[in-house]
Amino acid sequence: MIRVTNLIKRYGTHLAVDDISFHVERGGVVGFLGPNGAGKTTTLRILTCYHPATSGSASIGGCDVFTQSMEVRRKIGYLPESAPLYPELRVREYLRFRGKLRRLSGTELARAIARVSEQCWLGAFIDRPIGQLSKGMKQRVGLADAIMHDPQVLILDEPTIGLDPTQIRETRNLIKQLGERHTVLLSSHILHEVEQICSRAIIIANGRIVASGSPAELRDQFIAKARIIAEMKGPQEEVEKGVRALTGVHRVDASSENGWVRLAVEAKSQQDIREDLFRLTASRGWSLREIRREGATLEDFFVQVIAQQESVRPPRNEGA
Repeated sequence: MIRVTNLIKRYGTHLAVDDISFHVERGGVVGFLGPNGAGKTTTLRILTCYHPATSGSASIGGCDVFTQSMEVRRKIGYLPESAPLYPELRVREYLRFRGKLRRLSGTELARAIARVSEQCWLGAFIDRPIGQLSKGMKQRVGLADAIMHDPQVLILDEPTIGLDPTQIRETRNLIKQLGERHTVLLSSHILHEVEQICSRAIIIANGRIVASGSPAELRDQFIAKARIIAEMKGPQEEVEKGVRALTGVHRVDASSENGWVRLAVEAKSQQDIREDLFRLTASRGWSLREIRREGATLEDFFVQVIAQQESVRPPRNEGA
């Protein structure tokens, strides 16, 4: 549904997007992640026909972004990070105006406004001027605009920014539902959010794709760094010495309080040493209050891969 091949974007001497390629199949929610200045917003603007590329190709639904921009615009709904709205219009007037631009009229337009008003919780302020709305309310209006014409592809840039916790939860549920009927490309810096709603994540750094896969697959790449957290009662020096002697232990950090020794243990490779820790405490007669694996998260992987990219980045100018 979305296909990007060898895409490059330069702003003068600034290389914002550096020869990236990826594709997104029909249906589902795909996260597009990266730190500030990574090139993700530039890529989204190219896909939505706001910016031309320097070279490479991109298509949505089989239509070329560069030569068939009008066809592409009909296939997509786009919510930028700051939705461009008309503050002097009331919400209903704005949606009616936007619907007419998308060639909706009469009963079809009225039904579309009613549908998105319910989906995006606009009923309480549907007849209020947009200029009087909070940032979160404006974001909901922008999302309603993006889905009003029932597009094949939704491109959402930070869709939950400015929302309160209840609205964030409801928006996540809505995006999940939309992913059942639409292809959704979601840019977000909230990695917990991506883990909850995305079936796949693409990570971009320094203008390049550095990782791609399901959140579980990306976490598994980091699992070797997952730690074992344990808390046992015994002499700290003896506890540390005993744990360090276990096969497969790479690093041990320990602290003690009221006789209880709290350990953070990193294992070599992908070994799970919890059984060995349990046998050690039993054989020494130490009390064991806690033992668990501190699983890696998508945030762990993200931080690691971005740090690796920063360490090997050649000196050059960058774009946003």
